[in-house]
Amino acid sequence: MTAVTTTATVPVPPATDPTFTPPSIGRRFGALIIDWVLCLLVAGLFASPARDGWPPVVVLVVEYAVFLGLFAQTPGMYITRIRCLAWSDGGRIGVLRALLRGLLLVLVVPALIMDGHRRGLHDRLSNSVIAPAPRP
Repeated sequence: MTAVTTTATVPVPPATDPTFTPPSIGRRFGALIIDWVLCLLVAGLFASPARDGWPPVVVLVVEYAVFLGLFAQTPGMYITRIRCLAWSDGGRIGVLRALLRGLLLVLVVPALIMDGHRRGLHDRLSNSVIAPAPRP
């Protein structure tokens, strides 16, 4: 019987990875559209999104806080194969930073001002980045 040795590779944080390539704007936008439709459906269970505009927004912020904070992906991000990581270490951003990111995202303007790594103001203020997700 031979022993199999595996070497775990430590992922390079996006901030220090010179080969980091962010996903396209199309994939990010696609994920947001999928998440928004899901939020409209969920908000429709307890409010009328056509009459009240805020319930889907609140659901989106909560979705971001829970899914990004705990799993690094929202359902829309899972479908479009992207994820949200901590810029400095490549790990999960946690619930509080995901909540901050979601609150800033609903303001829309921060998301439109991007740097070379396609990090919007909401990403920079929450020390996060959208990265390609490996296939399961």
